[in-house]
Amino acid sequence: MTFENAKEKLKTYGQEHVLQYFDTLSETEKSSLLQQIDETDFSVTKQIAASQSEQTRGVITPINAMTLQEIQANAKAFTENGLEAIRAGKVAAVLLAGGMGTRLGSDDPKGMYDIGLTKPVYIFERIVRNLFDVVDQSGTWIHLFVMTSDKNHEATTTFFEKQNYFGYNAEYIHFFRQEMAPAATYEGKVYMESKSRIATSPNGNGGWFASMKQAGLLSLIHEAGIEWLNVFAVDNVLQRIADPCFIGATLARNCKVGAKVVRKADPDEKVGVMCLEDGRPSIVEYYEQTEQLRNTKNADGEPAYNFGVILNYLFHEKSLEEICDTTLPLHIVEKKIPYIDENGTFIKPEGPNGYKFESLILDMIHLLDTCLPYEVVREKEFAPVKNKTGVDSVESARALLQQNGYTL
Repeated sequence: MTFENAKEKLKTYGQEHVLQYFDTLSETEKSSLLQQIDETDFSVTKQIAASQSEQTRGVITPINAMTLQEIQANAKAFTENGLEAIRAGKVAAVLLAGGMGTRLGSDDPKGMYDIGLTKPVYIFERIVRNLFDVVDQSGTWIHLFVMTSDKNHEATTTFFEKQNYFGYNAEYIHFFRQEMAPAATYEGKVYMESKSRIATSPNGNGGWFASMKQAGLLSLIHEAGIEWLNVFAVDNVLQRIADPCFIGATLARNCKVGAKVVRKADPDEKVGVMCLEDGRPSIVEYYEQTEQLRNTKNADGEPAYNFGVILNYLFHEKSLEEICDTTLPLHIVEKKIPYIDENGTFIKPEGPNGYKFESLILDMIHLLDTCLPYEVVREKEFAPVKNKTGVDSVESARALLQQNGYTL
C-alpha cells in the first residue's frame, strides 16, 4: 500500500489522524504502518452508532441437555466411538490462547502463568498434560492448533520451544495468529498505541476458524482427514480435551456441534446458558437473563435454563466451512485502551475509555442447526483462571487441581 492509497482509505472512514506522525517515522516504521492500514478493517467503527439501538433477541426457549445420568448409562459405547474417531485421525484440538495475563498481574501470555506452589506448573503445561491423557488412552497423537495474537505470538512460540513442547510431539502442534480489530474512542476514532502503530486487540473468540483459514491451515486439516475440531479456552486448567465420551455422544446424537456445560452454581451465576433462539441453538449471556428466564421450570420442575457453557466445544469441520463466509454479528465492548495522546505521550487509562470489537463463538453456534449440550461435573472439569484471587481465580483453580489429585 502506498502513502496515497493509505490516505484515501483512511479518509473514507474519517481516520486521517493515523498518519499524523508519518513524516517523523523511520522507513521501517512507515512500511509497517502502511501494511497495518492495508490490513485493518476500519468499517467496524461504523458499528458504534448502530449499536446504540437495542439489538433484539429472537424467541428464547429451553434446549434439552444430555445429563450426567444419561452420559453415565452410555459412557462405554460413547467412549469407544470417540476413541475410534480419534484413532482414525478425525479429531483435532484448538487452543484459544491469544490473551495476556494482565488481570493476573503478568505481562506475559496468560498460558505462561505459573500456578505451581512447590514447583513451576504453567497453564500451558497443565493443558498439554490434559491432552496427553487422551493421547495415552488412544495411542494416537492428536493435532493441536494454538491460536495466538499479534501481542503474544513470539512469546508463546518461544516458550513452547524452550519447554520442549512439554513433551508433546512438536510435529502435531501448529501455531496461528488471530486476526486483530482496531480499538476506538467512543466517537469511533481509532486509537494509536504508538506513532507508528494503530491500537488493536484480538477480534473475539468467534474469529478462531476464520483465522485458521486465513493462516492456510485448512489444507492441513483436509490432508489429515480431520472432521471434528474441539475448541477451548486457555484459562480452564481442568478441562478434558478431545474427550472420547464427549465426541462419541456428539456423534451419536448426529449434532454439528457439542457444548460442554455445567449446572449453574446458583441462579445469579455470571455464566451464559444454552437455549434455543427461534428454534436454533444459542446462548443467553448472564446479563441478558431476565427474572422470567431464571424462574422458568422444565417438565421435571427444574430450572429450564440451568446449563452454563464453559467454552469447550466440538465443531463439525465441514459445517464450519459452510458458514465461514457468513458475517458474524459484531459485539462492541467497553474497555481500557492504552494510547498516545495528541502530544504523543503514552497514556495507560485507569478506567474504560473506548471500544473494542469482537465476534463471539455463540454466534457461530447459532448459525448451525443442531447442538448437544453435554453436562460435565463442575468440580472435575471447570477450574477457570480469570482473576488473581476470589471467584474463578488462581487460588480457586489451585484448590480444585489439588482436590483432583494434582501436585502443585
